[in-house]
Amino acid sequence: MADTKTLSIVQWSHFVPEYDKWFDQFAKDWGTKNNVEVAVDHIPVANVAARAAAEASAQSGHDLFGWNGAGGAHLYRRFLVDVTSLVEATEKKYGKVSTIGRQIGYNQDDKTWSAFPDFYISFPAMYRKSMWDEIGMKPDTWDNVRVGGAKLKAKGHPVGISLGHSNDPNTTWRGLLWSFGGALQDAEGKNVVLNSKETVEAVKYVTALYKEAMTSEVLSWDDSSNNRYLVSGIGSLIVNPISAYRTFQKANTKGADDTFVIAPPKGPVRQIMGGASEFYGIWKFAKNKEGAIEFLKYYADHWPEAFKASEGYNNPCFANLVPKPMPILSNDPTSTPSDKLTVLQDSEQWSASPGYPGPSWPAVDEVYNDFVICDMMAKAASGQMSAEDSVKWAHQQSDAIFKKWHEKA
Repeated sequence: MADTKTLSIVQWSHFVPEYDKWFDQFAKDWGTKNNVEVAVDHIPVANVAARAAAEASAQSGHDLFGWNGAGGAHLYRRFLVDVTSLVEATEKKYGKVSTIGRQIGYNQDDKTWSAFPDFYISFPAMYRKSMWDEIGMKPDTWDNVRVGGAKLKAKGHPVGISLGHSNDPNTTWRGLLWSFGGALQDAEGKNVVLNSKETVEAVKYVTALYKEAMTSEVLSWDDSSNNRYLVSGIGSLIVNPISAYRTFQKANTKGADDTFVIAPPKGPVRQIMGGASEFYGIWKFAKNKEGAIEFLKYYADHWPEAFKASEGYNNPCFANLVPKPMPILSNDPTSTPSDKLTVLQDSEQWSASPGYPGPSWPAVDEVYNDFVICDMMAKAASGQMSAEDSVKWAHQQSDAIFKKWHEKA
């Protein structure tokens, strides 16, 4: 191992606090075994992009950087250590990396990995069964979410999906856009294809959903707002990782028992939802690159422990890390019924990263970090622009970003 006997790690503050407690102790124990002092810093998820930019600019920071969602591995590829051999060795042990796992850390052009896949976060729908039963509906299609949501709003239980600037709306509205047949880019990642009749229809739908089934507070929500909304007993439906359900379980068992988790609503074209891939990158300017690699090897060998510590929130990127039936998701003793989370075992089938149907690359990351898709939906929903004009605006913003990155290539 390197002469340096310290290892610094930064990652977002997990929405399941028990996971951070587990990780901190796990890292400390590894350090004790290897005579390495490990320091783990947890920062708000909204601060990850800015922290990465600051460290890359200063060419100084943590040894191991944990990214959440889009950005990172592609935006900072030239600053990151090639971890291809580490990923390939892990694949030999635990199976191939899933599609959503490959979409962020893998570089199509030269078949290398600039970051190590940790886990992906799926975004199922969560709904209060008693409320939807009362109106005789199930929110399994986007049309049902709008129609049923309007009925439930009239009863004091609006739908809650953020139209603000954070990861949740960035993933949810992309999923809805794809379900209507629209997309940011083509399958090759060459051209922006946002300005289409499919996108306009998606934006018109969101505008109707906002007006008929939601309230204006969603315009300023952050990633914890819909969690609190569900726990408050007001919300009839949200789209969120299971951290919201776990929070509800701790706050109100009866309310949590009435909250059901299902695959995302079906759209006119497909059933799909945005997902967030989590990756660890090792900076080229890191002081302990060797230590960072050794830690990741050890971490991968103990990944099922991380899965359990996350209470089923962290979905594995390597095929055989957690064989099915998965513990917790297939039979959760804390849930009523105990198989309530079974649908999440197959969430890879309906989860995609922000570049879908094409690759993730710096232009996609920048569009994501600039909240262009979120703003496209919000501008129309709030009446600032027509659906057609908001789509044209978003297309122009995205096209300028794509052209900039094409010129750099």
